Amino acid sequence: MATEDTEELRLPRSWQANERLHALVPGGAHTYAKGDDQYPENLAPVISHGRGAHVWDVDGNRYIEYGSGLRSVSLGHAHPRVIEAVRRELHRGSNFVRPSIVEVEAAERFLATVPTAEMVKFTKNGSDATTAAVRLARAVTGRPRVAVCGDHPFFSVDDWFIGTTPMSAGIPAATTELTVTFPYGDLATTEELLTRYRGEVACLILEPASHTALFPGSQPLPQAPGFAQAGETPLHREDPTPQYLADLRELAHRHGCVLIFDEMITGFRWSEAGAQGLYGVVPDLSTFGKALGNGFAVSALAGRRDLMERGGLRHSRDRVFLLSTTHGAETHSLAAAMAVQNTYTEEGITARLHALGERLAAGVRDAAAGTGVGDHVVVRGRASNLVFATLDENRQPSQQYRTLFLRQLLAGGVLAPSFVVSSALDDADIDRTVDVVAQACAVYRKALDAGDPTPWLAGRPVKPAFRRLA
Repeated sequence: MATEDTEELRLPRSWQANERLHALVPGGAHTYAKGDDQYPENLAPVISHGRGAHVWDVDGNRYIEYGSGLRSVSLGHAHPRVIEAVRRELHRGSNFVRPSIVEVEAAERFLATVPTAEMVKFTKNGSDATTAAVRLARAVTGRPRVAVCGDHPFFSVDDWFIGTTPMSAGIPAATTELTVTFPYGDLATTEELLTRYRGEVACLILEPASHTALFPGSQPLPQAPGFAQAGETPLHREDPTPQYLADLRELAHRHGCVLIFDEMITGFRWSEAGAQGLYGVVPDLSTFGKALGNGFAVSALAGRRDLMERGGLRHSRDRVFLLSTTHGAETHSLAAAMAVQNTYTEEGITARLHALGERLAAGVRDAAAGTGVGDHVVVRGRASNLVFATLDENRQPSQQYRTLFLRQLLAGGVLAPSFVVSSALDDADIDRTVDVVAQACAVYRKALDAGDPTPWLAGRPVKPAFRRLA
């Protein structure tokens, strides 16, 4: 069923490419957040190329893109400083039988950017870094359990975390039972947990900012920033006070636990040194990724020398298999990481991300209020890391209304699973996005008045990325 408001956007080549992907790649993508089930039916663009804040699909359509590379491309696609740094390494070789001098330079640059850490080891993805942190914590404490912040939706693809999600098939219950959860911001409950499992918890791992809290009363499916906020869209709660993080560190240490900050998202977007740099609270270990490489595959585990050295050679205790990856120190990605850090510090990128996000948030809120849906299309989050909620007539998170909203955005040339900005956006991009949002909100208002968004969906609703059944 169609209405006069439904844009007739057609993506025949993207549809064909998606079919080819599903025939060859489980899920049709290499990241579940990029799956076509996260987009309106038959409206999942397959990308040809990108430059700056724009991407083009294989059908020739151009989009203003948000959440670029699942928050990893914060400088924009094909950023000249990053590409030039990579190009300089291309003819020099990418991987050798011994460490490259680039590894020294990259480590020095990283530790200058994140001075709260004393050692660093690079790898290719965030899950490897967080799992290495957990393994190290277990080794140094001799304890089996891991406490993860239950308000933060994603930490790793590895069994210790994925076993706690609805997609736990193939993971032994004995593994899952070793992971317990604590609530963000609630020290008393966390202390009760550590007392209940006294002497068993090796570490507490959390994102040091509460930017992805679920709607009260929503089904607690993990909706990671890396998973496009599909499902019950997270809303922002106030960032923590530094005192909470300092008190959590004291609590962890009093119970003999290692404190781990997952800075995959907060790294660079909160400050160049992450949330720990902004709030002045130093964890024992921390992990960085996403923005670190501006789309190139690089992540980092960093932390205290006495802990990190347990994965090294200069001690007499049992060695920890910390990180040992064939491609972990591939020179192109390390060169990209150094260029990213130089660009952030020299060009004030974090401040620019905040300014762009503030302009966008104000515009979207005005557009939603102006069309009478200000209580239904809701923007929340730190300005550099905005998400949006799509609420039904009862102000409850709605997959159907999310589908309607995404469909209208796509028709207007805006690809936005979130409103996470890149520094490549300009004022014209923001203004155009706000215009498209206003048009989408006008349709949203009509659907609310009708009490049923179905006529505007043109197919099945989008689905949560984490779910038990396909």
